[in-house]
Amino acid sequence: MTTKPTEDDLHTVFKRSDLGGDDRLDLMEFGMVLDSIGLSWTRAEVQDRFERADTNRDGYISLPELRVLLESQGWNESGVHSAHG
Repeated sequence: MTTKPTEDDLHTVFKRSDLGGDDRLDLMEFGMVLDSIGLSWTRAEVQDRFERADTNRDGYISLPELRVLLESQGWNESGVHSAHG
C-alpha cells in the first residue's frame, strides 16, 4: 500500500522536484513528484493527469493544482498518518 503524503510532505516533494525553482512543475518535474510519492502511472496517464490538473492552462502544475489532482485520485488530509507521529 502506498503511503499518502501529508501536506508538509507534499510541499517538500513539490519543492524538491521543482528544479526550476519557479513554484511550478513542468511535465518532467510532475513525473518526479509522482515517483516520489509512489504513484506508478504510464506515460499516457501522467500526460493525461498533467493536462487535467493544469486548470489554468499555463503548461505547468502549481502546488494547489497538484493538491486538487491528488485529492481527486483519493488522496486527502483526513486519515493521513504522518511519518513523524
